[in-house]
Amino acid sequence: MNWKELGLKMGLEIHQQLNTKSKLFCSCSNELSDKKFDKEIKRYLRPTQSELGQIDRAALQESLRNLSFYYQIYDYETCLVESDDEPPHNLNEEALDLSIAIASLLNMSTVDEIHTMRKQVLDGSDTSGFQRTALIATDGYIDTDYGRIAIENLCLEEDAGRRMATNNEFTTFRLDRLGIPLVEITTDPSIHDPYEVKEVAYILGQILRSTNVKRGLGTIRQDLNVSISEGSRVEIKGVQDLDLIPKMVELEVQRQLNLIKIKNEIEKRDANVLNEIFNVDNVFKNTSSKIISKAKSVMAIVLKGFHGLIGLELQTNRRFGTELSDHAKKHGVSGIFHTDELPAYGITEDEVLMLKKFLNISNEDVIIFVAADEDVAIFALKEVMVRVKMAYDGVPEETRKALEDGTSEYMRPLPTANRMYLETDIPLLKINKGKMASILNNLPELIDEKKSRLIKEYKISEDLTNQLIKKGFADEFEEILSELEIDPITVGSFYAYTLKELKRDKIATELLTINDIKSVFKLLKDELISKEGVNYLIKEVAILKEKNEIVKIDYKKISEKLNLLLLPESDVRNIITKIVDKNKNMVEERKMAAIGPLMGMSMKELKGKADGKVVNKIVKEEIQKMII
Repeated sequence: MNWKELGLKMGLEIHQQLNTKSKLFCSCSNELSDKKFDKEIKRYLRPTQSELGQIDRAALQESLRNLSFYYQIYDYETCLVESDDEPPHNLNEEALDLSIAIASLLNMSTVDEIHTMRKQVLDGSDTSGFQRTALIATDGYIDTDYGRIAIENLCLEEDAGRRMATNNEFTTFRLDRLGIPLVEITTDPSIHDPYEVKEVAYILGQILRSTNVKRGLGTIRQDLNVSISEGSRVEIKGVQDLDLIPKMVELEVQRQLNLIKIKNEIEKRDANVLNEIFNVDNVFKNTSSKIISKAKSVMAIVLKGFHGLIGLELQTNRRFGTELSDHAKKHGVSGIFHTDELPAYGITEDEVLMLKKFLNISNEDVIIFVAADEDVAIFALKEVMVRVKMAYDGVPEETRKALEDGTSEYMRPLPTANRMYLETDIPLLKINKGKMASILNNLPELIDEKKSRLIKEYKISEDLTNQLIKKGFADEFEEILSELEIDPITVGSFYAYTLKELKRDKIATELLTINDIKSVFKLLKDELISKEGVNYLIKEVAILKEKNEIVKIDYKKISEKLNLLLLPESDVRNIITKIVDKNKNMVEERKMAAIGPLMGMSMKELKGKADGKVVNKIVKEEIQKMII
């Protein structure tokens, strides 16, 4: 596609959780819990007017669904702020300092005063019905291979509750995630190439990972804003895979182009929607369709002149009818039927003909019908009628959910400024020059800079360096090497690979502290255990900690108990000599090529009680004695 000719414009929003000690407006832990919850509370939410007396369209549509919300809480981990039974506490200054540092790395100007605002959220993910957000900085930029990209805003926000279950009547959230501090970073809409927006997302992610942010699935979320000159701005939420971004942009542009085609065809045909909902129960009273026969009622609408348009593909495997179905599903039905795709689903051709005759339509028209309780079906079809009428104007402004195949589905109308109003329970916070100077003088090292320095300073490979940075162990790696003279590759490999293997074996590596790891490596430095013994000892320490069997750890004593303490070289030689003698025939046949198998046998027999270099030296010497 010719992006310039299409007038493609894109912007990116990044939401990144911060790794602070507590939540944004209370002192509760910001860690998620998999424990069984203690209680549930139930709430209903309704939209409120802005300061100008207006109601946001997205909040209004969510409220029309009449959902109730259940919130899972813990007796000792959930506080009254999270359940919205107590006003918020003052803004978390640790989170504020971190967000200012991130803003500085993005070349942004920090505001003089922090004012907290309320942003209406009616999907139930916030117990209060709004998200608290504060503007921290504006007017920044990053440089890419495509040129300079403007960063419009950086806001500090509270994360939403964690969705646990949902159906047509209620949604359940857990409040462990509600209130975790996060930064929202927004670019301006000056990105014009799908691969450019991917690069912007990557650069922003690298800058964020240079700071104290949370890592792992769900800790960073990306929203993509896309428009073309004849279309409208559409927000695609929850983009996870950076490699999928270009495809997602192309599919959204394709969707908007096809919606414009539908608009032009509607105008050409002078097509319209009859403003009436019909009961068509009699048509299907003897139906063999299982879906329809189970429903209490079948209601229908007529689209004059729409034949072929409802079945038109907008994106891969997603047609205009799919869009209409997405809207209907928001109001309690499992989907819609339309005559562009029938006969199917157990509905016969005779029934289709009867339906067309009953509603007196021509072959140029389309019937859409829903099988459900009558009031639910009517409500869903009204929503479908609204969406069809939007097609007269082309592409509606809306928020969509990113899907794994690069397509997207409708969520709600695009929010407006009417959902923002001032938070009166939190005092404004002035940013003094002393705080700014302290933050600016202690900015973290950017990831690319750190990567280059680690490779150069410690002589480790790029792959090992990437693993240390990706897993967040680079700082611990450097701290250990600053105190102990050990081979950097040994320490780096432990963090990058050994811990991963132990975790895969269900060892509670999260209980290990840096002091545990330092103490084990000190035994290696003092030549009391081997490199192989490090892994055995660390594993045992983690197991004992999980069992709560030790209060004060004596690492040397545990090594002795596990028989990990290094043997004198004379004892090592005796063991290896016996192994070589036992495999005399292999040595005579393979000569020095036997070193590999013999090394494996020796290391297995010694179980970490000898250093690998020493074992290798002795094995070579014993083979040479035998073949001379």
